[in-house]
Amino acid sequence: MPSVRRFGIVDVAVREVIWIWRDKVALLLVVGIPLIAFAILAATFSNAVIRDLQVDVVDQDRSKTSETFVQAISSAPGVTVARRSSDLNGAMHAVRSGEAIAAVYIPENFERDITEGRRPQAVIFFNKQFFTPGNVASSALQAALSAAVADLQAGPHSTAYTPGPLVVEQYVLTNPALNYAQFLLRAILPTVLHVIVAISGGYAVGSEFGSRNMREWRATAGDSTLIAFVGKLAPYFGIFLVMMAVGLGIIHGIFKIPFRGDPVLVGSAACLLIIAYLSLGALLQLLARNLAFGLSLTGIICSPAFGFAGVGFPVLAMNIFARAWGAILPLRWYIQILFDEAARGVPVADSAQPFMMLGGLAVVYFGLAWLRLRSIARHPLRKPVTAPEQDRPGRIGIVRAFTEEYGRVIRDRSAFGLIVLAPIIYGVFYPQPYLRQLIKDIPIAIVDDDSSDVSRTIIEAVNADEAVKVAVRPTTLAEAQAALARREVFGILSIPAGTEREILKGDQARLPAYVDSAYFLLYNRTLQGIQEGVGAVRTDLAARSARPDGSLYRAALAKSSPVEILNQPLFNPTGGYGSYIVPAAFLLILQQTLLMGSATMGGVTYEQGGRSARRRRGTMSAVLGQSLAHLLLALPGFTLFLVVLPRVYGFSANDHVLDLIVLVIPFILSVSLLGQFIGSWFKRRETAVLLFIAISLPIFFLVGVAWPLEAIPPILRTASFILPSTFGIDGLVRVNQMGATLADVSKDWMRLWVLTGVYAILAIASARITAGRRVSDAR
Repeated sequence: MPSVRRFGIVDVAVREVIWIWRDKVALLLVVGIPLIAFAILAATFSNAVIRDLQVDVVDQDRSKTSETFVQAISSAPGVTVARRSSDLNGAMHAVRSGEAIAAVYIPENFERDITEGRRPQAVIFFNKQFFTPGNVASSALQAALSAAVADLQAGPHSTAYTPGPLVVEQYVLTNPALNYAQFLLRAILPTVLHVIVAISGGYAVGSEFGSRNMREWRATAGDSTLIAFVGKLAPYFGIFLVMMAVGLGIIHGIFKIPFRGDPVLVGSAACLLIIAYLSLGALLQLLARNLAFGLSLTGIICSPAFGFAGVGFPVLAMNIFARAWGAILPLRWYIQILFDEAARGVPVADSAQPFMMLGGLAVVYFGLAWLRLRSIARHPLRKPVTAPEQDRPGRIGIVRAFTEEYGRVIRDRSAFGLIVLAPIIYGVFYPQPYLRQLIKDIPIAIVDDDSSDVSRTIIEAVNADEAVKVAVRPTTLAEAQAALARREVFGILSIPAGTEREILKGDQARLPAYVDSAYFLLYNRTLQGIQEGVGAVRTDLAARSARPDGSLYRAALAKSSPVEILNQPLFNPTGGYGSYIVPAAFLLILQQTLLMGSATMGGVTYEQGGRSARRRRGTMSAVLGQSLAHLLLALPGFTLFLVVLPRVYGFSANDHVLDLIVLVIPFILSVSLLGQFIGSWFKRRETAVLLFIAISLPIFFLVGVAWPLEAIPPILRTASFILPSTFGIDGLVRVNQMGATLADVSKDWMRLWVLTGVYAILAIASARITAGRRVSDAR
């Protein structure tokens, strides 16, 4: 009677654990990279409340009153007065060059106009292209100036009747402190981890086609593909479940953010997320049957998933394609469960639908991967034999190195896909969630306990605002809160009984607004729509008692608000989310694809020619020639991203083409040389993708576009200087989207050339060092 392998899954799992321990890249991928990424992100968001954003003040009145306003700005916790320009031109230069995120303009005769009741304007100009820093600075300046206005003596007294004002009272739900760690970090940690999970699943299976033995894998499982598949993924499941717990520990332990929902449901969802992405990574690898190419496909699908998950830009504002694509991504459903349970604390029943979707996707991807593995087991492919690269005699000059590298990239599917094809695919795929730019028609509920003409006017005005729509008219606040938990609405406006009576008496009428702040963009836009609608009614009520010439209305305004505060967004005046996120993300994509492609060529060279080929690749002329080849190959992608696509998608872009070219050249060269330096330590072509694909998101928040530099710890900020993206993205966004000149970003330009020189030296030195020593097979 033949023996039966009862512990096949355990045998396969043990085999996999031994391989992970021996393979340095695998161990770094599943343990080191997640912990490093978590540490960087936790440090980046360690200052959860943003403070000391640099602003410029243009005080052309220089009076006692204007100085009081400047002191109010200096005392605001969110901003600090870093400059005092003499005119607006100097202030605009400061904003364009990055010396300030915003500017405040106080006009001439400011004090006199206040005294005479003319209601002068104080204007806030803020950089809307740098979305989060600009919005935070705008809000802080608005609050500081409003406080200064409130301290002013009232304008000319009027005995005429004026109706009582309508005031929206804000009640912030879920995240009342507007803590960015609670909002962003909660979503980013699992987003980074899901990329690593998918890549690890692909690497585990794809390695069996290359450096390992598929027959041995199946034999260990007793020739059962199901046991082989489950046993292989089991160690990764355990490791990443621990990593998921580490991420939750950072959020709820280190940052002390409360957990409001059901931990069992969230834990079960985390298990399903890990299973889904391990299976998806394995499936793509089984379909591609090429490790490097399969990993590239996995990266293309998983890397942009954060945008489709609806954290930064909500799902309800996306186009049909983005919604459909997001629906087949397990991350989108896990994030919804995580926010609903951990942040919002909704009843478990309200999370049933996303949980079933997540579970269904996990089953589908696992089943497809298993069926594909069965098919391959029945019809195995022979391992392709790569002919070693023959050394060509003679000295390697710059021209020869250029032509050889150019041809090598064109012939190698993985390198060509990374450097040339990936930017094209990302250019079409990545912007899809953001193409609608603005959020419109956010559903809200209005509870009308007044049932008066005024309350009906308020409802009509709020519903007319483009930001929101009145979707539910519950009779009680409890019904409205239940609708909020079910995501049927994202805000509630209550009109208390007696609102009209208070207005007619000339007293202040308060309207409570309950807005969910789990998603910041939704929160800000919902609150904006409610305030604009109520503000329109308030203005209309005040105007009804005015004379035909409007004098009483202006007098009432001067009395209640002697200074008009204007907020003027710069460079992205419509506040489009895509106009902010996509240009910076495009540049990071170009860096990461070129970096991985350049480093991949180091592994390809070693695979085909060994240490002698690596030695030839590390001469000064070879390094320069290879860099020029990468420059030529990458320029079409840069042209597509910086010139063509912004105009196709309607994003802001300037015509400073010459400045762009001058800035792009050292950016591409520094990235290429960084890739050559790192790639000289690799022995396999896939190593670059394995180690670099998951770090894009942490790098993005170190640039200063999405997260202010003032909130990043100095040590981490200094460490980011080793990355070309730190200076390249900052400079290119300022030139292309903000209209800066090369002189405005000269510091970025010079630092990129410094990095180019440093990495050229390191690339040459590292190639010589590694060519003279044994390189571990694990690399």
